[in-house]
Amino acid sequence: MRDAFKKGIALGIGLAAAGLEKAEQVIDELVKKGEITRDEAKEVLKTYQKKGEEKQRTILKDLNFATQDDIARLEARIEALEQQFMLEE
Repeated sequence: MRDAFKKGIALGIGLAAAGLEKAEQVIDELVKKGEITRDEAKEVLKTYQKKGEEKQRTILKDLNFATQDDIARLEARIEALEQQFMLEE
């Protein structure tokens, strides 16, 4: 089960990377044809990348993975409890 999950995550990352690469190719072609400017192309890619990152955060949140902030909060709580425990001994 865990292996299938890892494969699914790897597939999703691969598809996202392939999607970004394909988007870059299409946008470069539009620039070459003069249909959009280089600045417009940069903005489109930035928007595409931002949406991908937002989607990734949503998926990770839905899967209930701990974030770096969650881990930092837990580490701080553990440290405080350890200090409290040391004082009580």
